[in-house]
Amino acid sequence: MDRNELVRRFVLNEISDDYENVDQIILPNVARECAKLGFVVDRSHVVRALTELVESGLAQAYLLSSTEPARELPGMPALDVVEEWFETYFYVTRKGMDLHLSDDAWWPFDDEGNPRL
Repeated sequence: MDRNELVRRFVLNEISDDYENVDQIILPNVARECAKLGFVVDRSHVVRALTELVESGLAQAYLLSSTEPARELPGMPALDVVEEWFETYFYVTRKGMDLHLSDDAWWPFDDEGNPRL
């Protein structure tokens, strides 16, 4: 599996159990996992992965607010800068969950969190 696909799978994993924001959860967690494997991932890599997931129907973007109902966004929103109020979140779609649950052989870590050789 190439690095781009690995980043996409890490991002999908992050959004598979809750709505997640790029800068609060997705980027720090994906960057940590990639660092364990010896490579650096930055915000642009995560945004690119999210864009590909949304465009392929594996993820959906939402606007979340503490005062209004969640609003589904059409397509991928612009995420050129870190949001001040963290309103844009992502969640896996049914199609994305089917992929996520279909195969865990891609997961590169053992039960202790160490890279598998």
